[in-house]
Amino acid sequence: MEKSNHEVIILGVETSCDETSAAVLVNGTELRSHVISSQIMTHQKYGGVVPEIASREHSLHLQPVVQQALDEAMMTFKDLSAIAVTYGPGLVGSLLVGVSGAKAMAYAAGVPLIGINHLEAHIYANFLPHQDIEFPLLALLVSGGHTHLIFFEAHGQYKILGRTRDDAAGEALDKVARTLGLGYPGGPQIQRIAQEGDAQAFKFPRAMLEPDSLDFSFSGMKSAVLNTLNSARMRGETLSVPDIAASFQQAVVDVLVRKTMLAIKRTRVKTLLLAGGVAANSLLRQTLSETLGKQSVRLVYPPPILCTDNGAMIATAGYYHYLAGDFAPWTLNAVPGLNLT
Repeated sequence: MEKSNHEVIILGVETSCDETSAAVLVNGTELRSHVISSQIMTHQKYGGVVPEIASREHSLHLQPVVQQALDEAMMTFKDLSAIAVTYGPGLVGSLLVGVSGAKAMAYAAGVPLIGINHLEAHIYANFLPHQDIEFPLLALLVSGGHTHLIFFEAHGQYKILGRTRDDAAGEALDKVARTLGLGYPGGPQIQRIAQEGDAQAFKFPRAMLEPDSLDFSFSGMKSAVLNTLNSARMRGETLSVPDIAASFQQAVVDVLVRKTMLAIKRTRVKTLLLAGGVAANSLLRQTLSETLGKQSVRLVYPPPILCTDNGAMIATAGYYHYLAGDFAPWTLNAVPGLNLT
């Protein structure tokens, strides 16, 4: 396929945790291909991601996944404008596989390399299905490793208003799910079983921190669940797992929504982007939709396939970096603890 002069074709590569993914995106809007090789079944028996196994699986699957993405897009490396890759945050071994692979591919193809912050990419996943997003806006990023409230004035111009001080929301959901024996990944399991429970059965705390703080704290809420279970066990009581799951999920969503509404009141934005793995949670989406609707604030979120780690979000973020001429040097390295700012 011949690339026309006006086409910007980005190959996005994602290997930050346990998904090997690649996608081909044309002009920031047309997703020509999107391939995800998940390792969930591999790690399920361990109750979580084993870093050494994850990096080995990426090594095995990166090249076939990229080739499949190119084949489905009916393109070759010669058609590409640039290759975008996650370089952090994430598991260092997993990141290194993607970064080294993308560097080799970009160098061999003679195209620029673009380093992408995984957190930024989650937010930019919204720009693929919604091309009419207007600035300024607020983003609520909720995933297994991060919980952030971010104010965006324009592309590349953002400020973190609040972040978690301990456990991320998704991490707390995963840990509670593991304690309840629900398996991995925990967030979807909590949501599934919570549908059978009473969200008012247990009064778990809602940590709001200081009156003016937009930061989050979920470790105390997680500990409250563990203490409730331990106390019941010592008394020989059996508690309803669906009730605990529903009550805990409700507590997490309540905090996320309250903090978000406080941030919207301060920034006076008219658009909220929801992003990250927990953005797929139906209770969070429904509660935000109902609450924001009363304030005439637009809620935008990606389809579930773009909430979890994926190459399409890397390609989308890469497109906007490409337009800005923001390319990475060949010395680009994995940064497992990379921050947004």
